[in-house]
Amino acid sequence: MPGNNRNRRNNRNRKKRKQYGFYFDYTLLFVLVFIVGFGLTMIYSTSSYTAQIEEGDPEFYFRKQLIFTIIGFALMIVETKILDYHYLKKLAVVIYIGGLLCMFLLKTPLGITRNGATRWIKIPGLGQFQPAELVKIGTIAMTALLIVKAGQNIKKFRTVIVICIIAGFAPALLVYVLSSNMSSALIVALISVVMTFVAYPGYKIYVALTGLAAVAFGAFYSWIKKMAASGNMTGKFRLNRILVWLNPEKYIDDKGYQTVQALYAIGSGGLFGKGLGKSLQKLGYIPESQNDMIFSVICEELGLFGAFCLIALFIVMLWRINHIAQNAPDLFGSMLATGVFAHIATTQRSRSLGMATTRKLRIIANILIIKLRQHFNRRQSRILKQKSPQKLAYIYHHIFSLFAHNRITVFKSKIHYGGRDNGK
Repeated sequence: MPGNNRNRRNNRNRKKRKQYGFYFDYTLLFVLVFIVGFGLTMIYSTSSYTAQIEEGDPEFYFRKQLIFTIIGFALMIVETKILDYHYLKKLAVVIYIGGLLCMFLLKTPLGITRNGATRWIKIPGLGQFQPAELVKIGTIAMTALLIVKAGQNIKKFRTVIVICIIAGFAPALLVYVLSSNMSSALIVALISVVMTFVAYPGYKIYVALTGLAAVAFGAFYSWIKKMAASGNMTGKFRLNRILVWLNPEKYIDDKGYQTVQALYAIGSGGLFGKGLGKSLQKLGYIPESQNDMIFSVICEELGLFGAFCLIALFIVMLWRINHIAQNAPDLFGSMLATGVFAHIATTQRSRSLGMATTRKLRIIANILIIKLRQHFNRRQSRILKQKSPQKLAYIYHHIFSLFAHNRITVFKSKIHYGGRDNGK
């Protein structure tokens, strides 16, 4: 009997594949391979100095990422050619519970603490692993499964709330409590919210909730400003992190060191950058330049043009994933693709790209203005007033050569390179 059921399922899958045809997105594959190759190149560029100092091997971090890349592509080939994504229906609960159980391993001797944060577990013989990443995969699979199981009940908003609590908010709370990782907790919660938003037929409630969130954010921002003005922020670590994010130059000697150094890297890169491998800020100035702050080094070496090209590639990748989600043969496949879309989109938003706030862009613009004012003398200013063919070339040359030797002095206070971010 079980064998007959299995045969019937296989026949149905074959009929589905015959009906819909086998589709392989070569555009997505090309973009993915290019992003991975570019990432490996930048990891080697940003980590070679640090790896030589810390590990005695300039290829240490590059080799480790290369191994995981090979494993990932091997699993992708197996998934594409052999397995069917419907098997995740049976494994969704297992992955979900397994991810939650792995979070508790952080409180065991297997937990690894770095820069004051315990977010990794040590796997003997294999290296280290961040269990929050498994929780994200479990959230995607579990949310997709619950949406399929809900059926027509997904039209009820209380069903959406229950799904978000079970598959998103509960694991997000566990991630935050056990690892003090606010960013990963928010990503887990947002994945379930985005997936249920796509599945839920209505939108008015989400618009109302977005409006309430905006009002709450405004009130919270005003309260932060008031607390900062009163000076009553002692011992409030996360509130201080927000203040540093809003005004990093004020805390340049301490918590704002990492952000300011990243701004130096972005400002010194100009439009087309210093060239691949020629970053100066990665030489011990930017902490964790090979992971969390790699985007700032990309801006320094490849300029704003290279950074925008990278962002464009991610946009193309998300577009293709969205195309797959819209054309999936069933609801479960569509929700899986939507979850992957939400994961990539929220992860990129919450990391290095988040440095490009209005205030920080204004700081970079001020850097250009200050250096231009300092550099141009009266004789050079007269050249600018002339309507000569060399005017444009002159402006271009001096705007992007101002930072050639990393001679940025924006703030009046003396810069000390002793401060470090604790990684929380």
